[in-house]
Amino acid sequence: MTSSANPAPLWQPSPARIAEAQVTRFQTWAAEHYGAPAEGGYEALHHWSVTELETFWKAVTDWFDVKFSTPYARVLGDRSMPGAQWFPGATLNYAEHALRAADDPARADTPALLHVDESHDPRPVTWAELRRQVGSLAAELRALGVRPGDRVSGYLPNIPEAVVALLATAALGAVWTSCAPDFGARSVLDRFQQVEPVVLFTVDGYRYGGKEHDRRETVAELRSELPGLRAVVHIPLLGTDAPEGALEWSALTSADVAPVFEAVPFDHPLWVLYSSGTTGLPKAIVQSQGGILVEHLKQLGLHCDLGPDDRFFWYTSTGWMMWNFLVSGLLTGTTIVLYDGSPGYPDTGAQWRIAERTGATLYGTSAAYVMACRKADVHPARDFDLSRVKCVATTGSPLPPDGFRWLHDEFAGTSDTPGGLWTASVSGGTDVCSCFAGAVPTLPVHIGELQAPCLGTDLQSWDPQGKPLIDEVGELVVTNPMPSMPIHFWNDPDGTRYHDSYFDTYPGVWRHGDWITVTSRGSVIIHGRSDSTLNRQGVRMGSADIYEAVERLPEIRESLVIGVEQPDGGYWMPLFVHLAPGATLDDALRDRIKRTIREQLSPRHVPDEVIEVPGIPHTLTGKRIEVPVKRLLQGTPLDKAVNPGSVDDLDLLRFYEGLADKRA
Repeated sequence: MTSSANPAPLWQPSPARIAEAQVTRFQTWAAEHYGAPAEGGYEALHHWSVTELETFWKAVTDWFDVKFSTPYARVLGDRSMPGAQWFPGATLNYAEHALRAADDPARADTPALLHVDESHDPRPVTWAELRRQVGSLAAELRALGVRPGDRVSGYLPNIPEAVVALLATAALGAVWTSCAPDFGARSVLDRFQQVEPVVLFTVDGYRYGGKEHDRRETVAELRSELPGLRAVVHIPLLGTDAPEGALEWSALTSADVAPVFEAVPFDHPLWVLYSSGTTGLPKAIVQSQGGILVEHLKQLGLHCDLGPDDRFFWYTSTGWMMWNFLVSGLLTGTTIVLYDGSPGYPDTGAQWRIAERTGATLYGTSAAYVMACRKADVHPARDFDLSRVKCVATTGSPLPPDGFRWLHDEFAGTSDTPGGLWTASVSGGTDVCSCFAGAVPTLPVHIGELQAPCLGTDLQSWDPQGKPLIDEVGELVVTNPMPSMPIHFWNDPDGTRYHDSYFDTYPGVWRHGDWITVTSRGSVIIHGRSDSTLNRQGVRMGSADIYEAVERLPEIRESLVIGVEQPDGGYWMPLFVHLAPGATLDDALRDRIKRTIREQLSPRHVPDEVIEVPGIPHTLTGKRIEVPVKRLLQGTPLDKAVNPGSVDDLDLLRFYEGLADKRA
């Protein structure tokens, strides 16, 4: 079946590619061993994976040879959401699976990691060396008294040390959490103070855009505000001496020790990720060792088609879930590429140069970067040797149709078919640290569309009454549990915040907060956020963080920040300010607002424009109205954007409607 729009695919995999894809081989094998459909291709396999959920996930663990230290009683003990119980009784260890390639003598001296900085010279870390460092660090952490369930934190860029620290933490059964060093102290403390880490790994600074950024003062502040720390580990990225009382990285990773892997329950916490809501502290999302292990094996092995011959690059920072996803490339025996630096330094083509220098086979970036290359007249396939790239994947925001066309035209004739390059636009979330829909190596690509929902993911588009929609815009929902859904939020003892985040709209069904269309051909179109969470370059940010920083300035009475997805693929983030009496919004105040946000939060939080408004609209209970203002700015008429009976001052909303008309 085809939908009326774009009936002809942009790209079609060759018969050889379909035959060789791991998902094809998995389907043939699962048909033989588990009763999966042998015919009907991906669509039939997906239907089976969501209707026979337990059989599907059992098949995944067998296909990828998941090592259970103790066996499971059944696949799904309880399937209710929230609260699904996966593989009860099983124990295993994520880090043991991530380091399996090191046990193969043929692979031990090949690269597990390729580290690249702004010099663009790749530096390898072999599987054997990675395993040795993890073993040494895990033993030292044990000696420091770190036990299963303790939290270990990293204030680190995307460097090999961050991967070693994560894997050593997981080997012990401790719980990893990280922030990128471009986060200011307040942003980091809002996250780390919730989970109370016992160890903090830090750098003295980082390099970005050709400049060095000293973070020693921030580190000192973190140390003083995290009283539970038993140890601070100094990584001298800029070459400075360790501060008093800190341990040196080199001293903890020099021993030749085989890692000892703690067998932990399947649902034992692996890491904490953070996703900001519109009010209060960032949500501290806890995902499990087993849930992430099986979800990422499925996603990276079957959907991304990664294996030992691949090199996996995704531009990311340690403050974004895509970093955790990138590290999981190790699970499939893949070499992962860690880039620490600006995406556009020394020029806009920088990321393509890294793909060339590292021989990347799967190259992941943001939709915004693709569009920036298009505008800057970059010609990746002409200017760089990208002959090894099998797939360009994008996430962070929907890739606009022009981005699909541009990638297709740039790479036409350079891949395994005359049709050119496999372009995979993918969409998921920090909340599940995975994709709901996206890459399928055996399906065609249509302009502006994600290829299909992922295996084991019962993705649907629902209307407000909970009725499934086809070829119509609705709420993105998932009607069956996924193993990587959070086991809980930190400091949410009765599960209220977790429930309210995803399950209060449709009881027992995950509502993610994206507008989507599921097409009659089975593909998926993402239309952006249905709630007001800001999402810039794939990093979700809470408006509350920005309000807290801005409203400390005496000139600002109140503020409102909105993130608006633009039709051309851009993202416009205006900050509206209601000034205190006597204050004037001049260039000096605008600069001070932006500087405050940059220093207290991060450069990503800085708005595109600061606009003076006569007031900030609220609900009758006093909450700032964000979603209706966003809808107005996207062109929705006032009577459709808000229930007039729920607003304290309808005339104020007319001001924002007028502003939207002027911009249009």
